[in-house]
Amino acid sequence: MPTHTLEAIRPAPAPDSDIDPIAGNRVELQLLTTLKCNLKCTYCSLGVGEVLGSQTELKYDIDQLAAFVEKHLAGKEIYVTFYGGEPTLNQKMMQQVMRRFPEFRYQLQTNGTLLDDLPDWMLARFSNILVSIDGGEQTTDDYRGRGIWRKVIRNLGHIHERVGGTITARVTWGNPDTSFEELDELATAIEAVDYLYWQFVADEMYGGDSLEKRKAVLVRLIDKFFSRTDTLYPLVPLMGIVRNKVLPTRGRELYAGLTQCRVSTHLVNVMPNGEIFPCPDMMYAAEMKMGEIQSNWLKKSPLQPTTSMPCEGCEAFSWCRCNCMKNLYLGYVKNDERYRRNVVEPICELVKFIGREVDRHDPHGWFSRLALSVRKQITDAEIYEYVEIMP
Repeated sequence: MPTHTLEAIRPAPAPDSDIDPIAGNRVELQLLTTLKCNLKCTYCSLGVGEVLGSQTELKYDIDQLAAFVEKHLAGKEIYVTFYGGEPTLNQKMMQQVMRRFPEFRYQLQTNGTLLDDLPDWMLARFSNILVSIDGGEQTTDDYRGRGIWRKVIRNLGHIHERVGGTITARVTWGNPDTSFEELDELATAIEAVDYLYWQFVADEMYGGDSLEKRKAVLVRLIDKFFSRTDTLYPLVPLMGIVRNKVLPTRGRELYAGLTQCRVSTHLVNVMPNGEIFPCPDMMYAAEMKMGEIQSNWLKKSPLQPTTSMPCEGCEAFSWCRCNCMKNLYLGYVKNDERYRRNVVEPICELVKFIGREVDRHDPHGWFSRLALSVRKQITDAEIYEYVEIMP
């Protein structure tokens, strides 16, 4: 065979890896087991660029993953998040990873519909299970399909006592009519839920009186959060914001002073085809690729704070530390004016509003009166390592 033909079929050499691409001593290895999903949520972020459903089988094996971990993540504290699509559709891969790396910590992010299919030994190994749910029954079913809310809540009741760690309701706050009562029920009335986390939807849902409706709900949530000192109202965004205001060094220590969404520092998203990206919502963007399992290379995250972002001059910067790098990148680096105006700026306004409301309750004084057990939950909750903290 002619030499030029051999050259044509020879794979291109892998890029050189950065010497230490991970900032700090920990890394979240987010493994997308599949991009298939058994639901069709109307706001799914993986729908951008037609990512959802595009990869249904792994293109790397566990030995290749082990070689990647040994080369790039040695000496780091590693926690694995199984993600998708719906990760439990590839339970075989999850089991292989958990058996191969028994010393790692594990989290599952799931829509909750198939949790009752997981064996007890797997449930016992999870430090946290993030269950996507959008509020109350009507709100959730409107986004996810009729009967989904009841099925998920039933599944959580079945597995709660068998989960080794915590269960967190992960709310994408899209509907401006989401009520205080819906969120309060998830946080307090459903025994199988240990924490409530919400994230403001990264979509154009902030027109009209939407901001004012959300602020009215936030006021009630924050009032209730500060109403007691003997027990915790388990709302992760408020816990994290109070921690950062009272102990500002914590955020800087854990995230190297960078973004608390972790994509600038130590979040490594591995797609089923082995390609690696910093942000699970930007796996459609070729310029974001930072590594690959099969050819075993890894570079520093390309999603870094830049001078084009207005964060350092913001009143919230000391405790927010940049909310969402994807939003900031699209709004200020890519200069998408519509996205910045309709998504980024409204979310930033809501985050700043939360900070002002928290300050109105004197978080330092409240923290000083906390029972020691509650204070420890505020300062050291393991859940901080599995969610973005900022809403």
